[in-house]
Order: sequence, then structure tokens, then C-alpha cells
Amino acid sequence: MAMSTMIKSLEDIMRKDAGLNGDAQYIEQITWLLFLKAFDAKEMEWEFRPDYKGVIPQGYRWRDWAADKEGITGDALIKFIDELFDKLKKIDTSDGDMRKFVVRNVFEDINNYMKSGVYLRQLVNRINEKVDFIDATQKHTFNDLYEGMLKDLQSAGRAGEFYTPRPVTNFIVEKVDPKLGETVLDPACGTGGFLTSTIAHIGSVTTTEELEKLQISISGWEKKPLPYLLAMTNLILHDIEIPRIKHINSLNRPLSDYSAKDRVDVIVANPPFGGAEDAAVKKNFPSELQTSETADLFMALIMNLLKDGGRAGVVLPDGFMFGDGVKNTIKEKLLKEYGLHTIIRLPQVFKPYASVNTNLLFFKKGVVSRGVWFYRLDYPEGVKSFSKTKPMLDKHFDPVREWWANKQAIIVDGFDKARFYTPEELEALNYDFDKCCPFPHTEEEILEPKDLIAHYEAERTELNTAIDRILASITAKLEGNE
Repeated sequence: MAMSTMIKSLEDIMRKDAGLNGDAQYIEQITWLLFLKAFDAKEMEWEFRPDYKGVIPQGYRWRDWAADKEGITGDALIKFIDELFDKLKKIDTSDGDMRKFVVRNVFEDINNYMKSGVYLRQLVNRINEKVDFIDATQKHTFNDLYEGMLKDLQSAGRAGEFYTPRPVTNFIVEKVDPKLGETVLDPACGTGGFLTSTIAHIGSVTTTEELEKLQISISGWEKKPLPYLLAMTNLILHDIEIPRIKHINSLNRPLSDYSAKDRVDVIVANPPFGGAEDAAVKKNFPSELQTSETADLFMALIMNLLKDGGRAGVVLPDGFMFGDGVKNTIKEKLLKEYGLHTIIRLPQVFKPYASVNTNLLFFKKGVVSRGVWFYRLDYPEGVKSFSKTKPMLDKHFDPVREWWANKQAIIVDGFDKARFYTPEELEALNYDFDKCCPFPHTEEEILEPKDLIAHYEAERTELNTAIDRILASITAKLEGNE
């Protein structure tokens, strides 16, 4: 069965249940089921170790209640799931087994939305039929399944906010080039895409020592419960036995609290943008970096978390490129203290989840920039936009890869496609990076009705966020004057 057909069959079952409302709940429902199935598959592997003690109690493992298609169903199944959730949220961690902490933390903020045990049994049976995490060839099914859900679900605005296209994560990781033994962090890890791309980039590990190095070197932080669950599942399926994913708001800790032991060799991230933080969060940052803009605060955090000589690849929206104030302070620091060397300007690769242009920034801490190469990645020939049915692919970065190997200036139709800017030239532009290799103005594309609605909804969400940010700023100023 093709992945899209399988996803549709799962959606068709969930739509019949009165307890489910919307795409985010569909994804959450499927994901906690997949987590339990995946974790049980890993436990079956770990049970061959003589010193292994089970994590999920007998009777509550996937194999105990879900594997038999004629097993518990109806009201009895819903009652059992309530008991299951209660059991896992209170799992005894007194023996210090970190796997138990993983399970307990995963289920702290996750819900079962389904009210019909009959439909839930059908959903479980369909997952059993089509997903086998014990089969080595299917261990990475989770990535494809989740990506497919986001593409197929119609109102993926909420669900897509923590999803970065895999070609983007792969390219950034490729160019930052983390090595086995280096510490790698994503402080806004979402579903763990950058971390799994890092694992794939490092490649196969063959010795126990190498595996241990990999286990302790990959880490992430995530604020929201659903992407946290997705990230945990994702890393477990990529053979990270105890994922070092913290369920925290990365911005809640004062920058001054971090010491050398907290800093890492590599950061790869797509921090949230368009959001607004309250006054309490802003106070965690030095006065010259205090702002309500989420992406700017994350950039300040990322810069602080790098070791001297540490490398980073970060996704940022166009608003960062032309913005002033704190944004200019950050851009000046990137040049003078963080060796900013390359910016790849992307078209709208996040459609249909967000209609914004983004940029990939590459830098190295403790180095004075000799200048910055800008490269504009245009849509492939014959493609006017990326979409659910025509997403960005790894091969679409091939022109950048070819250019990166021997960076040279490129002019196309009178516009700079690639150009090197000295620090003095960027300062003369008042650090308005948006003037560097911009996209030429093109005629507005006439969208299909469904795409037009999705585009309108995305723009409305961005406008509402901007209004909220302005109102929060006004309120904070009024409160300060009282």
C-alpha cells in the first residue's frame, strides 16, 4: 500500500470518531500509538541483553493489548487506554532507568481523543497491518508517515508549524558537517528533523564506543508536547535509545546562567518566527538583545550556546534580513564575532505551511568575518512554486552544492544571483541583508482555489501574530508607565 493510501485509510477511520477534531489531533492520536509500537519493538531488541529490565509494565506493552486484531475493543478498550495513560504518566523511575523517564515525560501532556473503542481498535489494527518497526527495512517508516500526514491533511497550518522540509535539514547538516564525537544541539527541535539528518550524515557506527559517542552527542529542546513526542519517537527509531530531548521552553533560562559545560560544537536549527515573547522572557537576555521577536531571541541564544570555534546553520525569515534594531545588533555581531560567511536565500519552500521566504545562515563562533557570500536559489525550471503535491526535493539544492564547491559571482538577467559582500559594504547598507541578491520581482501567481484559501489562511495567521505582538508591546509600555 502506498504511503498516501495508508494515511488516507487512517484518516478515514478517525473521521468517524466524535472525539477527534482537526488535523493536529489526528496527528497526535496516530503518534502516541506509533510511539508505543516503536518502543515495544525496541524493547524486544533490548530484552536480549542479560541485564535489561522492562520499562513498560507487562499488560500495557503494545504486544499485550494491541497486537491481536481480535483483542480488547469497544468501551473496554477506552477504559483500558485511560488506565494505560495513568500508568505511564506515573511510571516508577526510582531505579534511575532513563528509559522510564522518557516514557513518563512523553505521556505527561499527550491525550487520547478517541471516544469509540471500536474505531480505536480499527485504527490499531490498520497500523499493525501496515507498520512493522521490527523489520529493519521499515524502521524509518515513521519519517515518511509523518511527512505524508502533513502533506495530505488539508488544514496543516498548526501541524506544519514545527516541520522543516527534509531537503533543508539535509543541506544545512551537510554544509555544517558535524562529526562523530562533536556535540550537536537543536534548541527548537520540533519533530527532530535536524537531529535525524545529523545521524544520517554521520553514517553507520560499528563499535560500541562509537554508538555510545553518538548517543550522548545528539540533543534537542522542544517546548510543545506534540512535536516533543514526535521527536522522541523519531530518535528512538534512529537507534538513539535514550533521546536527549528536553521538554522545555528554550528561552526561559537567562543567558548569563550558561557556562562552558553547556556549550556545544554544532547547532542546526529552524527557530520559530513570527511569534512574540512576554517581558519576563525578554529579561533573560542582555539589554541590547531584548526584543519580543521569537526568532531574534533564538538567534541570541544560539550564538551564546556555541563553543569558541563552534559552527551553526540556521533558518531565518526575510524579516530578519531587512529588520533593524536588535536584528542589526545581531547581524553586526555575526560579522564581527561569529564569522558569518554564507547566506543562501530560499524561495517559499515551506508551502503550504507558511508563505514566507527564508534564508540559511552559516557561521562560526570566534572568527571575524572576511565577508559574506550570498546565493539566491531560484525555483527549478518549469516550477512556479512548491506545494503539497510538488514539494522541494534534495536535488533542488544541487545548484547550490555545485556553486559552493567553487564560489563565484553570478549575474542572471541583470540581477545578482551570487555575490560576495565585504563587511564594509554590508555596514554601508546599514546591515540590510535583504538588498543582497534579492529575488527579482515577478508577476503574481494565480493560485488554484484550494491553494488560494491555504495562502489566505497563512497570511491571516501571520497578520494576527503581528497584531498580537504590537498589542503586547503597547501593553508592556503602558504597564511600565504606571
